[in-house]
Amino acid sequence: MRSTGDGAAAGGAFPVHGAVSRTPHRTADEGVTGAEREAESVGYRGPTACAAAGITYRQLDYWARTGLVEPSIRPAYGSGTQRLYSFRDVVVLKIVKRLLDTGVALQNIRTAVRYLSTWAEADAVRTTLMCDGATVYECTSPDEVVSLLQGGQGVFGIAVGVVWRDVESSLAQLHGERVDTGETLVGHNPGDELARRRNRAG
Repeated sequence: MRSTGDGAAAGGAFPVHGAVSRTPHRTADEGVTGAEREAESVGYRGPTACAAAGITYRQLDYWARTGLVEPSIRPAYGSGTQRLYSFRDVVVLKIVKRLLDTGVALQNIRTAVRYLSTWAEADAVRTTLMCDGATVYECTSPDEVVSLLQGGQGVFGIAVGVVWRDVESSLAQLHGERVDTGETLVGHNPGDELARRRNRAG
């Protein structure tokens, strides 16, 4: 486990802090599944990202301008340019909102966001973020969660896999946009894109 705080973590879990990492960060293509690559070919405009993440447009704009969560597909290049967020960006937006609601310090959230951006789906869905209002801990096993709770450090948990599925469900009811053609996709589920292409090819 990793943490954004300075204290030692309990049990087998350890905090997300500085450059400490339990597993090496992946490269752009390392550990990325075909379905993930297909999902990354679809982007979501600001209002759609807000709706799926449960945040206001003012929050989205402020976080982008301050570099907390920037759109990885297309930033705003002046007036009239639409930001375009990836599926992963929307998941991070939703997690950031929950961390802020818990009272986690912005500096610690920034550190957590840097780690979140390196996760493959397989890593994310088995991870629980625990926080005590100041420090964020990454737990990858139930034992680590229990150790934190017994040590009095974890008082609030975010199951990243649940957030991931919630965002998928929300985006399935909203509009996406193909990055390469700009085509609008209505009721698009990012996880279905690979199957959709295979069906067309067959």
